[in-house]
Order: sequence, then structure tokens, then C-alpha cells
Amino acid sequence: MSDARASSAVVIGGTGFLGRHICAALSAHGYDVLAVARKPVESIPGASFIPLDVASATVGEIAEAVGSADLVVNAAGDIGADDEERMTAGHVLLVDQLVRAVSTLRRRPRLLQLGTVHEYGPVPEGTAIAEDHPTAPGSLYARTKLAGSRIVLDATEAGRVDGCVLRLTNGCGPGAPLHGFLGRLAAQLRTTSEDAPLTLTVVDDQRDFVDVRDIAEAVVLAAGTPATGRLINIGSGTATSMRELAGILVSVSGVPPHLVRKGQAPVHSKGGAWTQADIRLARRLLGWSPRVLLKQSLHDLWAAS
Repeated sequence: MSDARASSAVVIGGTGFLGRHICAALSAHGYDVLAVARKPVESIPGASFIPLDVASATVGEIAEAVGSADLVVNAAGDIGADDEERMTAGHVLLVDQLVRAVSTLRRRPRLLQLGTVHEYGPVPEGTAIAEDHPTAPGSLYARTKLAGSRIVLDATEAGRVDGCVLRLTNGCGPGAPLHGFLGRLAAQLRTTSEDAPLTLTVVDDQRDFVDVRDIAEAVVLAAGTPATGRLINIGSGTATSMRELAGILVSVSGVPPHLVRKGQAPVHSKGGAWTQADIRLARRLLGWSPRVLLKQSLHDLWAAS
């Protein structure tokens, strides 16, 4: 019988949409997983839990929570808010405190920061956004996420942490949150009937959507790959129109098409109307590529909603 200690991982924001799937994937790969979040929710399969608000906790409290881990994943985020103080706390102060805590540890864990493709800012339609594309974020969410990514990369360059940033496109799949387009649409379709048809107005954006389980697999691979100090895009590598996306979800829901009245809204320009990640670096460095087809992802979203 082996006496080898199982690898351990701490997932900050482990009760959220991304965090829950990351906890499950790490557990499936043999990690002892601890989920950390401000408030407890229903149990997370394969993970234990402690409540801790990392943004307001002391460096010592954070260090105690992550001190025995081989891996720390920051999956915390607050996409639904438009409040500068709240965004700064969740995306900048939290990351700064986490980096400070990790840098004090005698045996430093690998630190994976989950960023967003929106850190690049608006790009011309047709652009496959590579990691060397300039950053010019166009929203408060993207600006604060970029600041967090830079904290991790700067600390890694300085030798304070063993860090890596995964810059994610839009996540989809089972458990998609209600504040997002797909989660909200699924909830609306659940209540659609002959007496209550749905009027669906969709922006004409085209965006890169990747299944949340593929994101979780990228985290697992990044945990065991020597990609220190790197910024790596994680996405499908394909831009899909929001109207097509909505049409697929309506189709897999089984709601009769005549009950969904479709309109069209202007292109959403706040964060850019087009996203498509260049994911060649993820293939080369991590051996990762997306496996879950968009239709299957939306089918599973519907089945779980």
C-alpha cells in the first residue's frame, strides 16, 4: 500500500458555476478538494467547504486556509454587478490578498487565476484573439479582471508565486447561472406556454462559448503543466451568433417554436460584439482542446435546469 499523500487543491469561489465544476474535475483526478466561498450552499460532490470572504480576510487567515494545498484556483468573480467598489473588492483586492498569502507559505502551491477574454477589449469582427493581443478592456468587469490577472503575472515574474492565468471565454453548460443569458433563457422557457408565450429579443453579437466542463479540464491540465508565468486562452475557438445560440436552446427545450416570438436588438457594444479566442497555445502547452459540442452543452444545461 502506498503512503503517498494525495495532491490537495483549494478552489476560491468553489460554490459558483465555474467553481463547482472545477471542484468536481479535480476530485475526479484524485485531488483532495477544499471549496472556499463567502456563503455555504448545497453540498459540493467531492469537496469539503469552509466559509471565508477572501477579499476581506487577513493574509494570515487566507494562508491558513490554503497552507497545505498543492494547488490554489481562483474561480471567484462577480459578473452580475455594476458597482466599482464591489468589482474592485472581488477582482482586485481579493487577488492581491490571495497572492500575498500564497507568497508567505514555505511550500508555495501553484496558483491559477481565471481571467476573461473581455480583458482584451473590443476587437474587429473576424479577429481570432491571441494572447499577445493588446488589452483595452471596455467595461468595469473587464478592467477589474485585467487588474487581477496582472497582479498574478507580476508576482510570478517577481518570483513570489508560481502563477498562471487562464483567460476564459463565455462558459455554458449545466448549472449556468440565472444572471447570464443562457441560464435566464432556460428559466424563461420553463414557464413558456400557450397562455404565456415568450417574446425573445436577442442582440446580434457573436461570441465564443465553451462548455464549463471543458474549462474545468483545462484547469486540471494547467495544474500539472509547467506553464509558470503564462497567459493562456481557453475557449471553443469559434464565434457563435447569439441568435443561433438561442435557437439551439429553444430547440433542445422542446418548447414549440410558435410560442417563442423573436425580435432583434442592436449590437451590444459595451464589451464588444465579437469574441473568438485563438486557442492554439492551450493545445500546445496544456494538450487541451474543447471536447463538448455546443448543442450537447446546451442540451445538458436544459436537462439540469
